[in-house]
Amino acid sequence: MLRRYGFIGAFKLLMSLIYTKLFFPGARLIRLPFDIRNKRNIIIGKGFTTGFGCRIEAYPKNDGEKVLFFGDNIEINDYVHIAAGEKIIFGNNVLIASKVFISDINHGRYTGESPDSPMSAPNSRKLSTNPVTIRDNVWIGEGVCIMSGVTIGVGCVIGASSVVTKDVPDFCIAVGSPARVVKKFDFETNKWHPVKNVT
Repeated sequence: MLRRYGFIGAFKLLMSLIYTKLFFPGARLIRLPFDIRNKRNIIIGKGFTTGFGCRIEAYPKNDGEKVLFFGDNIEINDYVHIAAGEKIIFGNNVLIASKVFISDINHGRYTGESPDSPMSAPNSRKLSTNPVTIRDNVWIGEGVCIMSGVTIGVGCVIGASSVVTKDVPDFCIAVGSPARVVKKFDFETNKWHPVKNVT
């Protein structure tokens, strides 16, 4: 461990391991610093792993309500920010790269009846929420933003720096801002094939 991390790195890793075992006994490793807000409103499955500087928040409408659910073997890398107000659900075996933002919360409402005015101060606008679901075996690349109301299907890959604003079907690769599906896995040929004419 000393050869790989150096003395300071090994000491930091040891402190993170102690913190993990004391406060998150089912997790594999939570690297410090780690910021979790309203832990009582979050469910964390087995094998949970984080990188440095992660921020995980839960702001339920009802005090005792669970709004953020992590399945088993979730691995999130450095500086990931996840904020739940209504419901964010992660399936099992989800891999999240660094600097990813995932939230089901918006400051204000911008569609439908009575949208917020651009003349109002953003921090005075009432929070609105729309659940997010990320299913099993999803890989989310570096710098991705996943916005409220989105479902990402089983086995999907979300390319680096993508902004996901609508659902991604099972077994697809989506890239871009806004993200669009560019490939889908074909189980008959056992290959990823390009997708054309995607709306």
